[in-house]
Amino acid sequence: SSTAQQTSAERAAAESEAWGRITDLWFGSRQTLMETCRGLDLFPPQIMVLRTLDEPKPMREVAGDLACNSSNLTGITDRLEDRDLVRRERDPDDRRVNLLVLTDEGQRLRRRVMKRLDKPVDSMSALSDEELAELTRLLEKIGDA
Repeated sequence: SSTAQQTSAERAAAESEAWGRITDLWFGSRQTLMETCRGLDLFPPQIMVLRTLDEPKPMREVAGDLACNSSNLTGITDRLEDRDLVRRERDPDDRRVNLLVLTDEGQRLRRRVMKRLDKPVDSMSALSDEELAELTRLLEKIGDA
């Protein structure tokens, strides 16, 4: 049983090491996020809303994507509406639901945001094609769990 405990402890340490490396990569990308925010005169939550709106979505779903409550999203949405980037529309299938919809200007800005934020870190070029495919598969596996 001590072997099982040791294996469990080793497993936990290995998971922690892997997760630490993932978070290091994410925190390293924050510079790109902040530069994008400054360059487009947006705050990170506004960027996150633009990023999640690949199609019209219920405000409740967007709030869930951002891990915030509806009242926080209302303030973020108000500021995006002031810049004519999003608008609220009633869901034609359920009039009780407000959808967030990108305006034409919002779609243009979203494309710019995605182009900047989806640019891989330079260090990814060190991976072979097979390693890159394996990394993608593994990330999908833990993301789907």
